[in-house]
Order: sequence, then C-alpha cells, then structure tokens
Amino acid sequence: MTDSRLIDLDGFRVAIDPARERADIVLDRPPMNIISMPQRDELRRVFEALDEDARVRIIVLRAEGEHFSSGGYIKGFLDASPEHVSHLAWNIAAPARCSKPVIAANRGYTFGVGFEISLACDFRIVSETCRYALPEQKLGQIPGSGGSARLQAIVGIARTKDIVMRSRRIPGRQALDWGIATDCVPDADLEKTVDALVDELRAFSPLAQRTAKKLLNDSENATVATAIELEGHCYSRLRQSDDFREGVTAFHEKRHPAFRGT
Repeated sequence: MTDSRLIDLDGFRVAIDPARERADIVLDRPPMNIISMPQRDELRRVFEALDEDARVRIIVLRAEGEHFSSGGYIKGFLDASPEHVSHLAWNIAAPARCSKPVIAANRGYTFGVGFEISLACDFRIVSETCRYALPEQKLGQIPGSGGSARLQAIVGIARTKDIVMRSRRIPGRQALDWGIATDCVPDADLEKTVDALVDELRAFSPLAQRTAKKLLNDSENATVATAIELEGHCYSRLRQSDDFREGVTAFHEKRHPAFRGT
C-alpha cells in the first residue's frame, strides 16, 4: 500500500526505484519550481515517510527543468500565519534529520528556500549552470529556513555576510571552491554524476552510514574533546554489528562485502 504522505503532493512528486534502493523527490512546478508554503509541510512529511521506507537506502532531491528552484512563493509570506512561519526552518531541516544519505542535484537558479533545503542535504552535486543565492534582502527580509546559519557553518561569517547581505549569486564552480558544493560538473553530466554517487553510497553498510551521519550532525558544534568522545561511543557500538564483522571478513577474503544493515 502506498504511503498517503507520498501522493497528491503540491508542486512535486516522489519516484521510488526498489531495485536501486533509491527514492527521488522531484520538484515539478514549471518553469521555476517555486516552493509554496503548504509544499514545505509536505516535503517534511515525505522525508519522514521515506526515512521509514525499507525499500529506500538513498534519497535524491532534484527538479524538472533548467532551474532547481527560484525560491518560495513570495506572496505566501504575507498570507501565512505567524504559527506557520515559525515551522519553516523545522520543515526545511527534514533532509538533515533523515537518517539516510540525501543528495541534492542543483542546476540553474537555486535561490532562497531552494538553496536552504539543499544546504540541509548531505551532498550537493551542482552543474556549471547552478547559481546559489539567498536574495531575501531584496524583499526587506532575511533567510528564514536555516540558510544563513548552515551557510555560515560551511563558509564562515565573512563569506556568509557577502552572500546574505548583498544577495549575491554564487556560481557552481565558486560554490565548489568555497566548500558549499560536493562536486561541480557540466550540465549534461549532472544526472549521471548523481547516479554514480547513489551506487557508490549503496555499496557501504547502511548501519555505518546512518551512524556516521548522526555522529557528524550531533558533533558539528561540539568541542573537539566532546566530538572524539561521541565518536568513540559510536565506534564501539558498530564493532558489535554484523556489518562490521562482514566488512572485516570480506577484506581478508579479498571480496566485496555483502552488508545487511545489522
């Protein structure tokens, strides 16, 4: 039975390929893939549903057309209630909370909330046409879904001020140089680069990947000493796993491991 959270979606759709253990969340509101207020709630629910779906190992967030997203529906901000607006950052942080690896495939305009939800993903593969921006200053506003905070953690305060306070557009190559993007490829190569990353990630232990993601998220703002302590606890727990035993055995037998996620 199809999860009700995955159907009748506002401005996007979900495609699941059980054979490749992959789910695609596809923004599909041409021509600019504007993200509405209700859509943000639905995106959160979809990530939660896919996190619970045993068929899915890897999630890809992508879009139809030449632009990932030009951002939110501007008029919707004036119509939204204060209570609804207070949930914006929580909804857009759904990729970060998801225990599974999440890849953002960005091309063309990736502005506002489109940039913010991409920053919440684990990997950002961009094409050379990609332009990242947080243009809220042009509206007399600031980013409201975690964009400035996540960006500052990646590139530092000086570059974040340059992007946020000037509403600057950052090309894909510059995003790669600044550590925002994981990889930057020609536009025609975006899909196959994402496909290759999906296959690469699937080859690892799902248990070890979930552990690594949670550890890195939890220790992002910790002291080095605390982060090392957390790492030690996670390492110790994984030593008891079937996947670790399989990995060590496969290494000595010079074969590819067959991880089961236990």
